[in-house]
Amino acid sequence: MRIAFIGGGVMAQAIISGVKDAGLGASIIVGEPFEVRRTSLVDDLGLEATASNKEAITGADIIVLAVKPQQLDSVAAELNGVVKSQQTIVSIMAGVKMHSIGLKFGHTKLIRVMPNTPAQIRKGISAWHASDEVDQTTLDFVSSMLRAIGDELKFSDEKNIDIATALSGSGPGYVFVMIEALADAGVELGLPIHVARHLASQTVLGSAALQRESDKHPAELRNMVTSPGGTTAAGLAALENGGFRAIIAEAVRSAYERGEELASGK
Repeated sequence: MRIAFIGGGVMAQAIISGVKDAGLGASIIVGEPFEVRRTSLVDDLGLEATASNKEAITGADIIVLAVKPQQLDSVAAELNGVVKSQQTIVSIMAGVKMHSIGLKFGHTKLIRVMPNTPAQIRKGISAWHASDEVDQTTLDFVSSMLRAIGDELKFSDEKNIDIATALSGSGPGYVFVMIEALADAGVELGLPIHVARHLASQTVLGSAALQRESDKHPAELRNMVTSPGGTTAAGLAALENGGFRAIIAEAVRSAYERGEELASGK
């Protein structure tokens, strides 16, 4: 499988590293306008890299659009009429719907993916959706490519990608704020910052792993750690009084609504 990445930023590099480490047998080339980044891609990852996107996609089976949504128009203009009917376009651009990509490229073999930043350490989760025109061989390869950077979930309805963008795509930002808040509270009470941060991050990591591996409902696990009149009960009461659940739900809703605005060009 020949893969051409348009853009060689952080997420592109995470996917490329995952593909190489998984031994998926793909040849990879990156179209990247910045010379310093091209040199880094060649030296650090042993890739082919070129300043020409047209050159990059020549002979590729899969074209990965790994650019910012604001760059879509310029990339589409450059590649208009160059993308072949047998090639599949995979977009990892947040908020850009497949319909828009199809119109700009005049193309129907499309896959939309929403990965998240833990992909950099192979702990990501990628939500994805494909058009009916994509062949099974390509679907299987993309599934393997995404499993190389974490978990993957394929949806039959593209709307779920927009929801996943607000939940798991933006979600690491919410979790980082929680870790920061936990650590800050520990420091306020007297812990050294490095100790508080370690306690906070490992608590979040371990709690998430416990929920996944136990397959118990989060509420059941919460009840297991909450003794009547105890410290956890007091802390949870403070969270409820502060509207913690409502704030998290509002964060996801706001992210979703912003994604819809960006998709409509606002």
